[in-house]
Amino acid sequence: MIDSRAVPSPLAGDGGPRVGEGRTRGAGAEAPSRRALLAGAGAIGVAAALRPARALAQETESHGLSVFGDLRYPAGFPHFAYVRPDAPKGGSVSLQITATGGNQAFDTFNTLNTFVLRGDGAAGMDLTYDSLMVRALDEPDSLYGLVAQGVSRSPDGLVYRFRLRPEARFRDGTPLTAADVAWTFATLKEKGHPRIAQAIRLMERAEAEAPDVVRITFSPGRSRDLPLIVAGLPILSEASWRGRDFEAATLEAPLGSGPYRVGRFEVGRFVAFERNPAYWGASLPVNVGRNNFDEVRFEYFRDRQVAFEAFKAGAFTYREEFTARIWATGYDFPAVAEGKVKRETLPDRTPQGMQAWFFNLRREPFRDPRIREAIGLAFDFEWTNATVMYGAYTRTASYFENSVLKAEGPPSPEELALLEPHRARLPASVFGEPFVPPRSDGSGQSREHLRRADALLREAGCRREGTVLKLPSGAPLAFEFLDNQPIFQPHVQPFIRNLGLLGIAATSRIVDPAQYQRRTEEFDFDVVVVRFGGSSTPGEGLRQIYGSAAAAIRGSQNLAGIADPTIDALLDVVVAAETRPALTVAVRALDRVLRAGRYCVPMWYRANRPLAHWDVFGRPSETPEYGLGAPDLWWYDAEKAKRTGRP
Repeated sequence: MIDSRAVPSPLAGDGGPRVGEGRTRGAGAEAPSRRALLAGAGAIGVAAALRPARALAQETESHGLSVFGDLRYPAGFPHFAYVRPDAPKGGSVSLQITATGGNQAFDTFNTLNTFVLRGDGAAGMDLTYDSLMVRALDEPDSLYGLVAQGVSRSPDGLVYRFRLRPEARFRDGTPLTAADVAWTFATLKEKGHPRIAQAIRLMERAEAEAPDVVRITFSPGRSRDLPLIVAGLPILSEASWRGRDFEAATLEAPLGSGPYRVGRFEVGRFVAFERNPAYWGASLPVNVGRNNFDEVRFEYFRDRQVAFEAFKAGAFTYREEFTARIWATGYDFPAVAEGKVKRETLPDRTPQGMQAWFFNLRREPFRDPRIREAIGLAFDFEWTNATVMYGAYTRTASYFENSVLKAEGPPSPEELALLEPHRARLPASVFGEPFVPPRSDGSGQSREHLRRADALLREAGCRREGTVLKLPSGAPLAFEFLDNQPIFQPHVQPFIRNLGLLGIAATSRIVDPAQYQRRTEEFDFDVVVVRFGGSSTPGEGLRQIYGSAAAAIRGSQNLAGIADPTIDALLDVVVAAETRPALTVAVRALDRVLRAGRYCVPMWYRANRPLAHWDVFGRPSETPEYGLGAPDLWWYDAEKAKRTGRP
């Protein structure tokens, strides 16, 4: 599968990405952490209601938060059910970054400050920070106390008070106080990466009411999930940043309080994290059975095939496979035959979101949805899947694929109630079956699809002059696919050839990672591959990807430049939904409108995760429902390592 460049979600855990045959930018890989948070708010919506055992007429303290108030674990629970509580500590795991957040890139890094726009942030920095609360992977959106031992809220839901654990410490032994939390949140809002700052813009202020109590005030109209987004933010040391430029790139590791600290690294090659033996929170219920490796190391490679050869040679030990060709044909090397490398496919029950070639609507060729749809018809998924991807993928249709949030069939009465006020601005198709990319004949050059594409282009006012298709303005219809790796070339080149049959002059350009990062941040592109990860409880993050306000903010996740008042109105309904049924209805209505807009050429997904690893690990018997748990819940097995011949 190709992972599309998944855009990081400001607060998730996510990053941000590519898609099958690739990685996820922002949202994606499960991780030991808040990658999504620093990635892009699109994928994860963790929300705001306290578990209301009693009516919230007065403030009562809870040990956890969830979107709709339900918590699986009671106060005083010993550990999450999906961990092995006595997992051994030791050994190491080495891997590649599979989802980006904040300023992270897949192929290189040059700064350890991942919270700002400047530079390419290093993978794994989330391991060095703690947050007020941490997510449970067997619930859709629940958070439980880490630095905060309890949380209460005002009856109107605009003020939250987090009571901190007195034992919380930064790595240098200094206390982690409410003043540090308040300073961190205010600084991230003022100076943080746009994906973070935008996600928390309706956090009005953060104040230290006492050394162990931080008061967070939200603006009226704040999103349902904003309190949980804030509860998942990393916490920095105010004293350690005093006199320093927060927005600067730096190779000095910022002071954190998390289970790991930055170890050895070489810029652009690798970064290693050492488990902190004096970590203050090691025995907390939310950490039992986690953070089991003495070292977690991220390796960087500019070329995917080179990375695979390095894995075969044992240069790193854990690999999530995103390339169908390699998964189907590449694992015939001796270590696999000898049982030293294991392959397995784990079920992925999480929402898949959207992986696609996204159009930049700021550019003239893509302003007409008929032109966008015509371009999409030139992509033959059935041929590509069979010929390039060994039949491993399913075509993506929905922005909420692989979930109950996906719109199917005609709109329900509840959906119609949301859509009707906007009927005059919507295509009639929104009120029927939702758009699904049509199946081709699998020939690679479907005449039926190309004829339909030609008709749409003519309807849009395009005309042929010889072999050149011209826009109504008279300019040739020409555009560029931008990427920073050649991995999608087997998919893009046949697509380009079909576009040529329509008279469209499409090209593909591969640029270095730094240039790619700059161009996408400045929206200087025609078409890019992106994967926006999914969430069981989407909320504020969706505004960062599809909302009008984000379309004009440099570095935002709204790469397509979507700016539609109907979408904004539906996003407001999604964010304000007070029950899960209401949320489901609102998201399905939003899905219909997004799909009708033809903002992208949908790619593919798979409802499983192909993994390969050297046989040196143990892991819990059950995979949590809402996360892979790898390698966060795994551990190093010394006996297996001895049999495998690895140190």
